[in-house]
Amino acid sequence: MNMDKDLPLAVLCGLLVGFGLYWFLVPDWFIAAGTAAVYAGAGYFYFAFDISLLGSAVQFDDRIDRLGYAIGLFGLSVSPIAFAQYYGQQGTTTLPFVILFMGVIAFLLFISKAQQQTEHTH
Repeated sequence: MNMDKDLPLAVLCGLLVGFGLYWFLVPDWFIAAGTAAVYAGAGYFYFAFDISLLGSAVQFDDRIDRLGYAIGLFGLSVSPIAFAQYYGQQGTTTLPFVILFMGVIAFLLFISKAQQQTEHTH
C-alpha cells in the first residue's frame, strides 16, 4: 500500500465523479459532494488494496443460497430506480440516485474485502 499515491488518486476519482454529477445531472453541491466522498472512499480501497469489484464474485454452493443471493441482487438493482422515481419529479433524480447507490455498494464491498485482506496478512 502506498498512501502517498493511493489517497490522492482516490480523491481525484471522487472529485471527477462529483464534478461530473454536478455539471451534467444535479446542480446541487450537497448531493455532488456526498457522492464524491463516497467514490473517493471506494476509490481509496480500490487503489490501496488492489481490489476488483467484478473480479471475484460472491459464490454460494447451496442452491437455496444462490436463489436468495439472486433475489437480493435483483432487489439491489431495481430498488434505487423505483425509489428515485417515486420521490423524484418525473425521474429527474433517478440517475444521480443510482450513481450514488452504486458507489455505496462499491464502497461497502471494498472495505469488506480490504478488511479480509488485512486479517489474512496479520
